[in-house]
Amino acid sequence: MQSTFLAWMFRMPLIKRWALMFCVKPENIAEHSHQVAIVAHLLAVIKNKKFGGQINADRVATCALYHEASETRYGDIVNPTKYANSEIAREFKKIEYLAEQECLASLPQEFHDIFDDIIVQDNVSTEYKSIVKAADTLVAYIKALDEINHHNPEFEHVKQRLEVKLDKLQHEMPEVQYFTDTFLQACTATVDKLSRP
Repeated sequence: MQSTFLAWMFRMPLIKRWALMFCVKPENIAEHSHQVAIVAHLLAVIKNKKFGGQINADRVATCALYHEASETRYGDIVNPTKYANSEIAREFKKIEYLAEQECLASLPQEFHDIFDDIIVQDNVSTEYKSIVKAADTLVAYIKALDEINHHNPEFEHVKQRLEVKLDKLQHEMPEVQYFTDTFLQACTATVDKLSRP
């Protein structure tokens, strides 16, 4: 019997992010997951090289690539809706968990043990999950900066909300502080600025 796992994963480009907002540059969860994987990998490398971490950066990147797998089933639920109150947030978490179980079940049984703690977010180790979440926040913040740079005021409140999160992360995770000091400002540079020596 054919596995439908890849068919589901390959639907990621069809799932739009920021669905209730005007975007100058539309984004889908495939693009988002790719960016989160790059940033998560970099955060893990920074943690290991600069702050004595012992984390597998490649595994962090893999977890990040699949961190939105549930959305291939039910789409992207925007933050204000998902976290409108604790009861709604709890119910959405249940839906996401069921979707992750469906993704896992679409694989051949012999691969379940490999993907169980990559796709099912409750099973991802706390250390790895915290790096992926930090990368997710950074990528969303970079998106907000980019939209604002393109004169889209719709992302002003997103920027403000994420700045509070980032401030907390910078105090808790030195790799996040290093990332913002070293990489963040150039993330929204134009190609002309990037091309200058």
